[in-house]
Amino acid sequence: MMEVYLDNSATTKCLPEVASLMTHIMCEDYGNPSSMHRKGVESEKYVRHAKEVIAKCMKVQEKEILFTSGGTESDNIALIGGAYANYRAGRHIITTRIEHPAVLQTCAYLEEQGFVVTYLPVDANGVIRLADLEKAMTRNTILVSIMHTNNEVGAVQPIEQAGELIKRMNPNTLFHVDAVQGFGKFKIYPKRMHIDLLSVSAHKIHGPKGIGFLYINEKAKVRPILFGGGQQRGMRSGTENVPGIAGMAKAVEEIFVDFDAKIQYLYDIKERFVKGVSAIDGIRLNGPVGRDGAPHVVSVSIQGIRSEVMLHALEDKGIYVSAGSACSSNKPSVSATLKAIGVEKQYLDSTLRFSFSLYTTEAEIDYTVKCMGELIPMLRHYTRK
Repeated sequence: MMEVYLDNSATTKCLPEVASLMTHIMCEDYGNPSSMHRKGVESEKYVRHAKEVIAKCMKVQEKEILFTSGGTESDNIALIGGAYANYRAGRHIITTRIEHPAVLQTCAYLEEQGFVVTYLPVDANGVIRLADLEKAMTRNTILVSIMHTNNEVGAVQPIEQAGELIKRMNPNTLFHVDAVQGFGKFKIYPKRMHIDLLSVSAHKIHGPKGIGFLYINEKAKVRPILFGGGQQRGMRSGTENVPGIAGMAKAVEEIFVDFDAKIQYLYDIKERFVKGVSAIDGIRLNGPVGRDGAPHVVSVSIQGIRSEVMLHALEDKGIYVSAGSACSSNKPSVSATLKAIGVEKQYLDSTLRFSFSLYTTEAEIDYTVKCMGELIPMLRHYTRK
């Protein structure tokens, strides 16, 4: 039986060269980067090199890169730190209805602290309307948070146009972008796109789990939310995760080698899958399925079959997919994203997310489509009984 991993939006397979580098650092260059002796200096070199690599790929300054434990922490620092650093200028925040829970739950917390949050609607493809953003902006808007690429349906937001609009209406408003799903799939240049804060997680790009970074524009006012030994210029205290930082930098280096060819391959794989599943009776595709969306995500609703049933039926065939965001799929709640894009009630609990990587092969796609074509009629038959 073939094993097919199609849950790459949840996490990706670590590159061998990333794992090898991290093992070397953990076993050989294991010093604390804050130590003044040779072992510490060796370790600190990995941190400096990682900043150079990441800053170069986004055309920003090395001092604007803050290492974190991943996307969730980056989002929390951006929103909580940004809100509290600027609350004297206003208490209004704007975000969208289809953000990751790391943003939505943080906004809910800020509402409890007295901030006012506006949630922008999206169209049937999961994309905001710039007119809605413009209408929501006020002189008291201190922060706007819009994800680059949606983790459930692959919608890609007009980030550069949104950034331009925000800065035109209020140059002091912070613009945060959750780019956890977009980084490594698109070329993102914060300065050009008017982004003040950008969240990234390494394990979405074949790097290690538990490490990420937050880009903070040098002019942006953000308060730290962790305190201690003053590492990273006091913005995020705690001993740096050197193996994770170095592994993430290696993954960043690798993902941007022959970048256009890699993204072309992902779109080809996506198109092959979309064409295959579209031929199956009772299938609904959610969000953008062409090149206007992400190259690696497809949301599929299957009429008459609960997502959990289909997920485990595919698992029995060696195919691993997701019933939604892996960060919230263990909760018995309906996807806010699917509701926001207008998916009918009958499909809300019958939706799976298929997400691809550079390791995904055409043979795996064909096998998955074949299995779905065989399983769906059978499962519907038993459901009717």
